[in-house]
Amino acid sequence: MTAIRVLLADDHALVRQGIRSLLEKLDDIEIVGEVGDGREALELSKTIQPDIAFMDITMPGLNGLETVTRMKKTSPSTRVIMLSMHAGEEYFQQALDSGAAGYLLKDADRMELELAIRTVMRGEIYLTPTVAKYAVDAYRQRKEGDQGPLTCLSSRHKEILQLIAEGYANKEIAQRLDLSPRTVETHRAELMERLNIRDVPGLVKLALRTGLIKPSQ
Repeated sequence: MTAIRVLLADDHALVRQGIRSLLEKLDDIEIVGEVGDGREALELSKTIQPDIAFMDITMPGLNGLETVTRMKKTSPSTRVIMLSMHAGEEYFQQALDSGAAGYLLKDADRMELELAIRTVMRGEIYLTPTVAKYAVDAYRQRKEGDQGPLTCLSSRHKEILQLIAEGYANKEIAQRLDLSPRTVETHRAELMERLNIRDVPGLVKLALRTGLIKPSQ
């Protein structure tokens, strides 16, 4: 039997270790990589093309949601199961919008981890039972109505928004993204205009509310 190849992406080593210890008890699961942020996950997935990627929803630099969106282009066969501490509606809806195939809370046990893997490997969507009860109706309502505050932003806008909320100055953002400071300033002005937010504290609050950053960042 061909092993299911799994990539673990979480900025907490203890979380990765916990998931690894559970998955290693399954005979047909092979952990092929571990990374601590979204950019590393994106680059490694291009090389190893894993079957499954367990992805933390909030990671520094490039969050899990944006990583999944980009990974769908660079590693289209990889099925991503989003890991989160949050059972809130807004979080799992963003995960589904980004292209994730599953949504799992970090307190899941081995049986649920295995169930999630088997489900998404069949081409189905897996949602942890905590959110599955109301997920379908809530998701349909949102698709028909309010699309959320970040849908007006491009991928680059969301990336810069996250870095601003993490405390990076324009010059630092320019260096990290290999852009000119003037380009960063333009993107910054555009995203503020689209969000109708005029100061950094307002951007930070939005980034926290939508899961782009963690409260501890």
